[in-house]
Amino acid sequence: MTSLPLTSIEVTMHAGQLCTRNVVTCDRNTTVLEASKLMRENHVGDIVVVEKNDDRIAPIGILTDRDIAVSVVAEEAEPKSVLVSDVMSSPAVTAYEWEDGFRLPRRMRRLGVRRIAVIDDAGSLVGIVTEDDLLKFIGDYLVELSHVSTRQTIFEEKRRA
Repeated sequence: MTSLPLTSIEVTMHAGQLCTRNVVTCDRNTTVLEASKLMRENHVGDIVVVEKNDDRIAPIGILTDRDIAVSVVAEEAEPKSVLVSDVMSSPAVTAYEWEDGFRLPRRMRRLGVRRIAVIDDAGSLVGIVTEDDLLKFIGDYLVELSHVSTRQTIFEEKRRA
């Protein structure tokens, strides 16, 4: 019995399907204190920093709770006087909403990031894909796959009865 290589299997999951669309955002002139409060109020560990141009809201960076801990708290800086633009990761790593979601982990690893802003063809923010989103998707996928053998046996027993 020969098995097909994984690359020949057609499984499609686009970045736009994997992303969280309810994204907390701020602009580059928001203070770290204000951003921290937004994180707390929304129970998130990151904020996408955006720039508004006409109808477009373009991601320009990402601020994480780690950025705040390492660049503000550990440096004993005053959060009221530090702007998110001073400590955010920039430029924001992005993926188009139509891009293959299975390629995102490689991009994250290659660029050393855990979050990718998802954009539409005009460059406007659609959502964010995090490492946790990908782990959940892959975990759910593996659980589904683990039930195949069990279901096969059940159907086989029904056919033979």
